[in-house]
Amino acid sequence: MPDTAQDSPKPPKRPQQVYTLLVTLGRSPNDDLPKGATGAGLLVYASGVDEAEAVRETVAVLKQTDLQPLDVTSYGTLDERLAAGDEVPQEERDLMARAQAENAVIVAQKTWFSDEDENE
Repeated sequence: MPDTAQDSPKPPKRPQQVYTLLVTLGRSPNDDLPKGATGAGLLVYASGVDEAEAVRETVAVLKQTDLQPLDVTSYGTLDERLAAGDEVPQEERDLMARAQAENAVIVAQKTWFSDEDENE
């Protein structure tokens, strides 16, 4: 009897895309955020076959580094951002290309949040 697993065609592999994500972090005991920070925001470029996979992979990577992701907002792929009228500088495009080539999650920018008044 023939092996049907080998006989059935495999579905075509879906190409990886890179998504621009904004991740809001809360505090956790070993997060390595600065003293006085209440959390952080990360601008991330993450690869995935779809947006959901890019978000899942990003959250998994951040949790492995003892960070506490609270919320993820997607701004879409490069093509989606351009179609929306965003200007995307070459530096960002280079990081997106790197995320795609390495099938990676790349943190491009971090901003710490604090309850302290900057004018004090």
